[in-house]
Amino acid sequence: MNASAGKIEQLQYQSGFGNEFASEALPDTLPQGRNSPQRAPRGLYAEGISGTPFTAPRSQNRRTWTYRMRPSAMQAAMVRVDNGLLRSAPFNEVDAPPNRLRWNPLPIPDRPIDFIDGLTTMGGGGDVSAGSGYAIHVYLANRSMTRRYFYNADGEMLIVPQQGRLDLFSEMGRMEISPGEICVIPRGIKFNVSLVDGPVRGYICENYGALLRLPDLGPIGSNGLANARDFLTPVAAFEEIDGPVQLVAKFQGNLWSCNLGHSPLDVVAWHGNYAPYKYDLANFMVLGTVSFDHPDPSIFTVLTSPTDTPGTANIDFVIFPPRWMVAENTFRPPWFHRNYMNEFMGLIYGTYDAKAEGFTPGGASLHNCMSAHGPDAATFEKASVADLKPHKIDGSMAFMFETRLVCRPTQFALETPLLQSDYDACWGGFKKHFSSAP
Repeated sequence: MNASAGKIEQLQYQSGFGNEFASEALPDTLPQGRNSPQRAPRGLYAEGISGTPFTAPRSQNRRTWTYRMRPSAMQAAMVRVDNGLLRSAPFNEVDAPPNRLRWNPLPIPDRPIDFIDGLTTMGGGGDVSAGSGYAIHVYLANRSMTRRYFYNADGEMLIVPQQGRLDLFSEMGRMEISPGEICVIPRGIKFNVSLVDGPVRGYICENYGALLRLPDLGPIGSNGLANARDFLTPVAAFEEIDGPVQLVAKFQGNLWSCNLGHSPLDVVAWHGNYAPYKYDLANFMVLGTVSFDHPDPSIFTVLTSPTDTPGTANIDFVIFPPRWMVAENTFRPPWFHRNYMNEFMGLIYGTYDAKAEGFTPGGASLHNCMSAHGPDAATFEKASVADLKPHKIDGSMAFMFETRLVCRPTQFALETPLLQSDYDACWGGFKKHFSSAP
């Protein structure tokens, strides 16, 4: 599939999570069997990309061989450029408060702004230089990246669109991402973002730690939650553009750039298991109680970045999708709780079932370690007297980045007028019903 000057005839995908793929845009490009070439076919250059240490266990090892028109080493020195509102851990601009925080949606600016310039960091934890932790961003854009390309050397990027479709063209091919879908761009993979139908907004979790993977299912067994077959990886496609383009890199928390004389998306064929992928959240197989009570939100985990402490994630990506509520004699919304883990939530569309108002699509909330939270007063009163017949939560998709590391907000996040100063008031109307009488 030849994409000349950025045009592609159609989108194609390969299914499976972490699979070894072999993909070529033109036939007879990939070397076969023992034919590791002294000269690659079609006058291309062979280049390997390692996403894990060389000696990582086979089950976790990620690498891809690309066959490209020019080697990536063919570039000038990079120079620092303005970070804008993009930040990286450690976040020490301001003290991290223990308060519950909630934000209205960030508006898309009137001035022309593309995916890179519109990255706005809300917070994060850990240390980018130590390869541990994460950062949470909102992206905003009203124009495509024109002759401009990006890669992130600090971590992989889990992208959660909330408004507008993204046409994401990477070294491995092209994907279209819509609200209700997610995609992951691995560390170091170069890509370009075009807009399909107007301005876009969404969320990004930048993962510095172990690569995201499917969670173990334990007693659930072999089926349920996110199935590997539903993950899609692009097939090979290339861009044959000569002339000046800009390459922007994120390295150790800062943005750097250089000019190239050609598009870096000139990979004609590739094989391996280190590539971008997408997933439709509608394919998530929801599991839950069919008797009483309700399980922990971990039952909704789509992807996890584990640590060396079993069951304690660097990042869990959790969703709250449409689902049936059927439990008997049970308070069905999330109960009041205080957690060891830290929770950053976003809303893609609809209404979240634990809040009556104030949490809107494109907005966000943060409940850090041991900060008490749960349903607001209106939701509690309604759920306490509800007729417990089966009903379906529909037309809503919320998500959570859950992590062992406190999410330290950026100065922007704590000073923006989009921070709701009255968020605590949603828990202010509870009445005392206690009686010592039997």
